[in-house]
Amino acid sequence: MINTEHNQTATKSLIHLEYIDIGYVRPSSGLLALLNNINLSVKAGEIIGLVGRNGSGKSTLLRTIAGLHHPLGGKVLINDQTVHEISGIERAKLIGYVSTEQIIADHIRVNELVALGRFPYTNWIGTLSDDDKTIIDNAINMTGINELREKNISQLSDGERQKAMIARALAQNTAVIILDEPTAFLDLPNRYHILRLLNELAHIHQKTIIYSTHDLNIAFNESDKLWLIYNGKILEGAPEDLIITKGFHKLFENSDIDFNNNTSEIFMRRTYIGNIHVQGDRELNYWTCRALERLGLLSAGDKPALASVITGYKYNKAFWSLHYMNTIQDFFSVYDLISGIKNIINITKNN
Repeated sequence: MINTEHNQTATKSLIHLEYIDIGYVRPSSGLLALLNNINLSVKAGEIIGLVGRNGSGKSTLLRTIAGLHHPLGGKVLINDQTVHEISGIERAKLIGYVSTEQIIADHIRVNELVALGRFPYTNWIGTLSDDDKTIIDNAINMTGINELREKNISQLSDGERQKAMIARALAQNTAVIILDEPTAFLDLPNRYHILRLLNELAHIHQKTIIYSTHDLNIAFNESDKLWLIYNGKILEGAPEDLIITKGFHKLFENSDIDFNNNTSEIFMRRTYIGNIHVQGDRELNYWTCRALERLGLLSAGDKPALASVITGYKYNKAFWSLHYMNTIQDFFSVYDLISGIKNIINITKNN
């Protein structure tokens, strides 16, 4: 039987942005608008990735949704109520916000920082109940920082500090969590750990997650919807929608970067100087061709080629046999093969 109650929750729009303009009022020159006439809706239980170039307005948009920044025009509605009409305490129970700003609280321990997430629910002297302590412990465990809980914030790396801030937002136990560059200081495994955690919070616990990122691979693979800031507007859709409609490509206009529709890979545009034949083991061929492209060489197919490479295995090790004119050289690493091909390119140039 289908759980219709769950489905209704998942499809209900929680946040509405109605004709909002965002930006700043500058004392010297007046209004600086970054985004204009934005209309967007966010469903409960969605995870939305916000992408765009530096200075495009990502952080300002997130702060505006969180009620920390007033729009220049229009309204931000949460549960059909203007965000600034919600009292500070009630807003803190509704929206958790994680920024990339440094914490100036050197003598506070990690568990104390995370406990601050419970402030909307405690009494005036901040007494934590057993339930509060359980929620704090869960937040610390979910972000994988249990071994850090007694450390001072000043002792943490940037990545550890960021995870502690995310734990604080989890302890706040809000319906909406907004994160500005949550993976900015994390190594690759921890980036995926945090985004997978946010994904589970959205899809299993029905939290609404909005986060900004420069990591387009994570945004593409871990978001229900992307908001792509382009030219003062926002293009939205599932990541696949923005690829099909070529919206994703707008991020790379007027740059040396391009996007492969078939593999969802981002790569540098290259000028190719020649061709080379590659044949043999399929997997080795693939990675060999990837390396050759960095040199500006394409797999030749039936075209005339600078040289030939045969890939395979010898003595239970991968090997590459480079054929150039009347010479044959064997290599046991891609690095050494590329060095050999560079010598051929230099010989060709000198001739």
